[in-house]
Amino acid sequence: MAARGHVQDPNDRRLRPIYDYLDNGNNKMAIQQADKLLKKHKDLHCAKVLKAIGLQRTGKQDEAFTLAQEVAVLEPTDDNSLQALTILYREMHRPELVTKLYEAAVRKVPTSEEYHSHLFMAYARVGEYKKMQQAISAQDEKLSQTMFLPLAERMVEKMVKEEKIEAEAEVQLYFMILERLGKYVEALEVVQGPLGEKLTSELQSRENKCMMLYRRLERWAECNALSCKLLLKNPDDWQFYILYFDSLFYLIDQSWAPPQEGAHSAEGEVHASTAQAISFMEDRIVTEEAKESKHLRGPYLARLELIRRLRERSCPEAQQLGEPLELMFQFFVKFGDKPCCITDLEIFLDLFTPDQHVQFINRLMEAVPLGAPGEDGVALPGDTRALQRHLCVTQLSRSLGQQHALNTEGKLGLIKELKAHYRHGLQFGKSCLKTELQFSDMYCLMAAHVYIDLWLETGDQNMLWQCLGLLEEGLSHSSSNAQFNFPYPLYIYMFPISSWRHLILNFKEYLLTRYAESLGQFAAASQSCNFSLRFFHSNQKDTSEYIIQAYKYGAFEKIPEFIAFRNRLNHSLHFAQARTERMLLDLFLEADTSSPLEESVKSMSLCPEEDDIPWDSLRDNRDLTVLVSWNPKDRQLNEEHKQHSLEDDTLWLRLRSLTLRLIGCVSALTHPPTSRNSEKTTENGVAAKPSSLQSLLSQLENTLNQATQFTEKQLQYPFVGPVPSRLAQALSSGCCQCQLSSLQLPLHLQELETAGLDESTELQTQISNLFKSLAVQLQDMLEKCKGDLLEVKDDQSKPQQFLLENLVYFVETVCIVLWVSNYCGSVLRPLKSSLQKKKKKKKEVSTVTPPVLSAYQEFSSSLQSLLNQALEHIKSQEISLTALKLGALSLEGQTQSEVRTFTKTAMDKVQSSYLRSLQEIGELLKKRADTLKSLKI
Repeated sequence: MAARGHVQDPNDRRLRPIYDYLDNGNNKMAIQQADKLLKKHKDLHCAKVLKAIGLQRTGKQDEAFTLAQEVAVLEPTDDNSLQALTILYREMHRPELVTKLYEAAVRKVPTSEEYHSHLFMAYARVGEYKKMQQAISAQDEKLSQTMFLPLAERMVEKMVKEEKIEAEAEVQLYFMILERLGKYVEALEVVQGPLGEKLTSELQSRENKCMMLYRRLERWAECNALSCKLLLKNPDDWQFYILYFDSLFYLIDQSWAPPQEGAHSAEGEVHASTAQAISFMEDRIVTEEAKESKHLRGPYLARLELIRRLRERSCPEAQQLGEPLELMFQFFVKFGDKPCCITDLEIFLDLFTPDQHVQFINRLMEAVPLGAPGEDGVALPGDTRALQRHLCVTQLSRSLGQQHALNTEGKLGLIKELKAHYRHGLQFGKSCLKTELQFSDMYCLMAAHVYIDLWLETGDQNMLWQCLGLLEEGLSHSSSNAQFNFPYPLYIYMFPISSWRHLILNFKEYLLTRYAESLGQFAAASQSCNFSLRFFHSNQKDTSEYIIQAYKYGAFEKIPEFIAFRNRLNHSLHFAQARTERMLLDLFLEADTSSPLEESVKSMSLCPEEDDIPWDSLRDNRDLTVLVSWNPKDRQLNEEHKQHSLEDDTLWLRLRSLTLRLIGCVSALTHPPTSRNSEKTTENGVAAKPSSLQSLLSQLENTLNQATQFTEKQLQYPFVGPVPSRLAQALSSGCCQCQLSSLQLPLHLQELETAGLDESTELQTQISNLFKSLAVQLQDMLEKCKGDLLEVKDDQSKPQQFLLENLVYFVETVCIVLWVSNYCGSVLRPLKSSLQKKKKKKKEVSTVTPPVLSAYQEFSSSLQSLLNQALEHIKSQEISLTALKLGALSLEGQTQSEVRTFTKTAMDKVQSSYLRSLQEIGELLKKRADTLKSLKI
């Protein structure tokens, strides 16, 4: 310890004698010297720690630990104190305390590489491998720029000079190093030089890399010239059209002019005027028109893109390219029988004026070959090419808002026409395999969208039943069409349907975890969480294997992609949601029924003091465009909707996470305090719990206030858009406030336990009022659950799924209240016993019961009554649902027996799903009712 180099700081000189005494084993003299020094310099933390080391070595462990903790709570950042504390904790065999020491140091001095290194090694000693990874990744970026990448660059440069680079992978690696160092000029020289000739595994690899570097270096002339050359080779490559237009207008804005002598740029001729761009586009079109067959779409779409950009800049030259309506009609004539035609034209519909919409659709219909109208007045196509053309026109008409402008009668007529086209088109797919989609599936889906429009406008539930029946019909003919399955979870706004077997994994699990638990499908929710967590947990293993294979085969540029993908999944919002909901679900279903609460929490390795959710780096990995929609732009999902949805889900996750951690705190409060190893007790949690509980309650209260303000915004999402979180309904049910009230009880009970029953009249009154308030809140919650889940009026059924959600929130709140009540009973029981003993000793005959005890007993009785009421309500709903014959209800507009069969199938699924939810909720509530006996004091 004495070998510390020459003394630079005055404190080092003052501490040197103590170090010498400790090194020589003279611990008593080290303690005396430390005391002398502390009398003169009370704030010399290192002297305190050195004294603690002396005490530890003389067998006074308790005194040493107390002294060390006095310094540790100050979170020192000087090297002497940190090293001394590390030595002390090592001698005490408490390496976990070293991690907390350097965690605090890193928080205060985040730029210190030395502290990050010490923290990494501290984690290594206690086997915290995940935290080791976090510690090193925090410094990765800085170290890569200052150490690793420059070193790698020099090593590769040496290989280049020695002409040892032979493989393409080595050139790729050299390029990656220069790119990450920001040396774009040097990287460009490598790509354009002899080494660049080795880049042959990917098509146009050199050109793509040059284009990327030109953009980063803002060499727009070279970018423009290169994109011209590449478009001459491949006139259908859309990315180069975009680069061509971007560079063109950058050059125009900069008033770029070609040099008087020599080439325009290193890549050749540059286009720097709109006249040149228009001429270039027209040449591409002429070349394409000269072909006899297999025209490319790129040049025609590029012309429309140029018109759009010129119009945005108010350039009159846009008229030289032609009228968009005529150009898009010509495009439809050439490519209208391809499924991609709708997505190609949809992005250019804003080039029309509103009065051109009807004209455009009428013009397109002239190019659709349909047969003579039948008895129902609907003209149908004769083959799949004609079907695709008609479908494209129908989709464009919806995108232009024409379908939305129809009245109710017009929409019903449109649905009839769409159904006729759908059923007629099925004949073209008779030879399709089960895994293949039918040619006319999109007619069916669009009809479903129009049904939804009618429901939103009229509120007629019959529209939804018919919509579900139509989707059932679609699935019967095309079981692999995910678009027919996707609307099912969306209809959970109205119905809790549980048959979602065909959905894509991630989207399915996201929707299931959102709805299954909130609607009482606990088994499905548990299974869904398991699937989701298995997917995320396998990510670490799988991506590591991909990285190894990338190294093995020299695909170095793929390695950052794999790492970024792994990080994206690790920081997934859905991952955090699934993990939190799974733990809460396990506690609600199992804790204090099959195993005690504290054992359940312990088995989850839940640490209430630590928040392991990376809030600042959470990623929203949902693809909110996965659902097909042809709505006009003003009805489509926008960035505001996406941001609002993300805030919504994040707030709900924060509420659930805080609730979970508070439940963990309540479970830890049941641990009996121990007198031995007091230093470990303080560190490991028992003495630290009250402060944790208070802090978490404050956070929960603040988050609830934020959530209340957030829900007041009431932003409405498009129907084909993100699903709202459970936040708004949870607040409406009253469960959040009720849970917060119940979780505040342990704090007051701890005060009562300290004060005793004799001198705590005011505190007892406060606790009694809390018990009464909690009983009232629970009763209010139960009242919000009452009502018919399927309300039948005028031979039509109206699902009221919010009643089911309220019932689930009531059950969750009852679980939390019972856990808190169990803790209250564990505190009040010994107090009551102690009071009875005192009365016996004094031989008092007084029968006055302390208010807190009588309030607790009344509360226990009211809980019993509430649970009985809830169970009776569930039983009555099961009876009424079982007796209800949904299929017998009149369904307006459904005359065909086959159509009624599909609608009845949907109704049966709704009914059975409600019954299953009620059964699972009832079973859980019965288990909870059985635990009420343990509350007696």
